[in-house]
Amino acid sequence: MSTEQCHVDAFARDVLAAVERFPWAVAAPGERHWPDGEFLNVALYAVRAEERQGYVEHLEAFMVEHRGRLEELLRAYGPGTRPASHGRYALIGQPETPVILERMEAAPFLLRGQWGKELEAGFLDDLADAWGPRIRLCR
Repeated sequence: MSTEQCHVDAFARDVLAAVERFPWAVAAPGERHWPDGEFLNVALYAVRAEERQGYVEHLEAFMVEHRGRLEELLRAYGPGTRPASHGRYALIGQPETPVILERMEAAPFLLRGQWGKELEAGFLDDLADAWGPRIRLCR
């Protein structure tokens, strides 16, 4: 494993640890849809190198600022809800969700560009619709 990959993995672990400190923002582990992985990686690719140093603190501030919105999102669309039972909104409740939402707010076009290279747009579109970002992501 390269030194660069070790730094990326450590950054991802630090981000996930920060998110886990806010249990009202994510579903309980047994209710989640899949293990951490590709969605988090794509979201973290949308964090610019110059943002990484203080990103964990920035993410924590984002989650505190948007606590009510995150709680409502989980309550309305998270695992066990009617919308989730139809297979939509599968990202809601995942640990990477707050990271994706923060990137929607801070760097929506960078996130969309990274997402389009690796993942199906439907997951991001559903999350964007549920979150209702200020800046609509191009489709």
